[in-house]
Amino acid sequence: MSDIVNASSSQQRLLGIMTRLRDPRGGCPWDRRQTFDTLAPYTLEETYEVLDAIARGDYDDLRSELGDLLFQVVFYAELAREQGLFDFDDICDAISDKLEHRHPHVFPDADGKISAARPGQWENLKAQERAEKARTSPMDDIPDNLPALMKAQKIQQRCAAVGFDWTSLGPVVDKVHEEIEEVMYEARQAVVDEDKLEEELGDLLFATVNLVRHLGKKAETALQKANRKFERRFRQVEAIILAQGLTLQQASLTQMEAAWQQVKKQECAG
Repeated sequence: MSDIVNASSSQQRLLGIMTRLRDPRGGCPWDRRQTFDTLAPYTLEETYEVLDAIARGDYDDLRSELGDLLFQVVFYAELAREQGLFDFDDICDAISDKLEHRHPHVFPDADGKISAARPGQWENLKAQERAEKARTSPMDDIPDNLPALMKAQKIQQRCAAVGFDWTSLGPVVDKVHEEIEEVMYEARQAVVDEDKLEEELGDLLFATVNLVRHLGKKAETALQKANRKFERRFRQVEAIILAQGLTLQQASLTQMEAAWQQVKKQECAG
């Protein structure tokens, strides 16, 4: 109970600070100027900073970044309260209702009954919610501004939920090879149709995301890890080249490739 009381006290303090910042007479000019639209880019930035802290395993920084992200939610709630739309409590109630509805195997219904967990239950319940909002297509309510890899995977998951999906890995891999061939066909034309080449490259990326999904992984996470691995190795390559008295611009591709192979061997040995 003490934790709940402390949480409520901390919550009220934060909400009070937000109200003070938006006060027309004594608030902060910058905070008073903000709207839903002007805050949106900051929300995205704060989300990525949370993810970065998690990736680095820096939990002190994560606590701080989660606070920054929470402040975004509180800010939106205050803007909505001022316009008579909803407030912070309404947000908490909405997510609480949604979570209880989507976990009938954990929370009892109105009759006090708890359902048995079933495969696909989460997606089925989400589909019901979309239908209640007159959104009947599996493609409904997928945000347009999701990062492209995440959106591709979500589209594919929605299709799989209604049975539009391969049931084995073979056709998925075949599709990736097919898309590679189509990319290379366009790339080798005497006069390259740039729009068509870009379209085929997009198809290849989409097919690759599908392969990642069928293997039970998240494409966005996999590529982020690949980015970090490449950056780490390249920085080591740079250090090796500099130790040879050269800059990257002065080093030949052969020298940089030798340094790259050296880094990979060191990692394997470690």
